Amino acid sequence: MSKPQKKFTFGFVVNPYAGIGGAVALKGSDGAQTRAEALARGAEQKAGLRSEQALKQLLDYRESIEFVTAAGAMGADILAQLGFAYQVVYTPEHAQTEAEDTQRAVTAIAAQQPDLLVFAGGDGTARDVVSALGDKALPVVGIPAGVKIHSGVYAITPSAAGKVLAQLISGQLTTLRAADVMDIDEHAFREGTVRARRYGELQVPGELEYMQAVKVGGKESDELVLADIAADVIESMDNDTLYIIGSGSTVGFIMAELGLANTLLGVDLVRDNTLVASDVTGLQLVNAVQSAQEEGRKVVMIITLIGGQGHIFGRGNQQLTPQVIRAVGKENIIVVATKKKLQELNQRPLRVDTGDADLDAELSGFIAVTSGYHDRTMVAVAT
Repeated sequence: MSKPQKKFTFGFVVNPYAGIGGAVALKGSDGAQTRAEALARGAEQKAGLRSEQALKQLLDYRESIEFVTAAGAMGADILAQLGFAYQVVYTPEHAQTEAEDTQRAVTAIAAQQPDLLVFAGGDGTARDVVSALGDKALPVVGIPAGVKIHSGVYAITPSAAGKVLAQLISGQLTTLRAADVMDIDEHAFREGTVRARRYGELQVPGELEYMQAVKVGGKESDELVLADIAADVIESMDNDTLYIIGSGSTVGFIMAELGLANTLLGVDLVRDNTLVASDVTGLQLVNAVQSAQEEGRKVVMIITLIGGQGHIFGRGNQQLTPQVIRAVGKENIIVVATKKKLQELNQRPLRVDTGDADLDAELSGFIAVTSGYHDRTMVAVAT
């Protein structure tokens, strides 16, 4: 078992009342009245126990993980019992938590920008999570603890959820996929009618499988994958955003698809599908980012990694200074690479060496690398 070289930050939230209606034939646990009735019938709260089963899979990595969580039974109690380091960012007002508590906890946790969110509950909890996250691209792993588990965001068992997390920490390539958040109408369900509805989607780690185009190798298949990556990035580009285009052939392919000249070993600026500056310096980048942000424009950085080494900052792109990176923000950095290129790292993490130790620590964690069309791969980042 390879030990990770940095601390990962996981969000963690538990719906303590998830699943209490199942054993007492209430078909669910949504709503304060239902929970009260379940408790009156002698229902036991098992979400904490199921969360413990999942997190026990991570005990060997305890020194490499820090959790951001909610107080008491919503997370902190379990983490303290297992000896994990954690920070409490939300405390519920009442002992019996409601859906609003889950939403507020997730909002507070997401504000800390963890690498991934782990949550325990059922379909109602998944609905609360997707509601709180909105359009935030925060990957999640669900620990199944509810009566109704129709959503695709949950692992098949609590232990399986922990094993997925262990795989991520140990550096195994894991593709991200969109999974539907589904729930049924409990009132109709109690009357014998199944009425399901889709409430959104969340990004979850998928199985460790790769595109056929990547497996066969060769120039033609590489170009197909690069075309897929370029199509994904170009589809997401907004005319009013300033794009910092990093060096490297993968990023260069995106520029070629845009029909723009590219500085292969330099940094360019693009806005409104137009090349506005070529081969810019670090100082020019600082001024350009500052001007764009003063005008109310978003700034996005598109970079790739150095093949074999895995560096995304500090090798061949020193124009991307700590001042520039901080101004852009980690959440606005797009890393692109083929899965073949990621595989060649042999489970080593991506590297950051900006010259600023604090920034390197901030950039460390997991990042979703664009590795195809609507295809993301979870990869660890370390110093």
